[in-house]
Amino acid sequence: MIGRPEAGEAASYYFTYIGQTEGGDPLALLRDQTAPVLAELRAISEETSLLRYEPGKWSVRELLNRVTDTERAFAFRALWFARGFDAPLPGYDQDIAVAHAGADRISWAAHVEEFAAVRASTIAMFENMPAEGWPRKGIASENLFTVRALAFIVAGHVNHHMRILRERYLPEQAR
Repeated sequence: MIGRPEAGEAASYYFTYIGQTEGGDPLALLRDQTAPVLAELRAISEETSLLRYEPGKWSVRELLNRVTDTERAFAFRALWFARGFDAPLPGYDQDIAVAHAGADRISWAAHVEEFAAVRASTIAMFENMPAEGWPRKGIASENLFTVRALAFIVAGHVNHHMRILRERYLPEQAR
């Protein structure tokens, strides 16, 4: 078993996401999370996917696009560090990414399938991660991360945004 990240494997802020996961096997977390998340997302209509819970907030499409893009960014960080690159990686500004994604012009079904494809790629990368890759570390956004912590962050980030989706965007379905 890979085990849960310890303090120092990521900045304390990222333990907000790590704390939204259970167990010590990030691969099991990612695999087990995927089908229920996809089922929940596929139940959202095209019309509902354009909903914003208040003016100025992201639409449901923008939220999922942001989750998908962030998974890509964290998976790339994990790949970079696991493969032994030691150059620090730059930050990732979600607001810039969302502003330039054009998410509301893309169908909801396409967003959901894109998330499914990115998740399959993330799982495949971690499934093939050599044992010595998991504890490797590097700097991104001026913060230290281990590969292990990044895997948990990916799963926890999805849990975090699915909770926001249920509570703020679709509260009547959450009951």
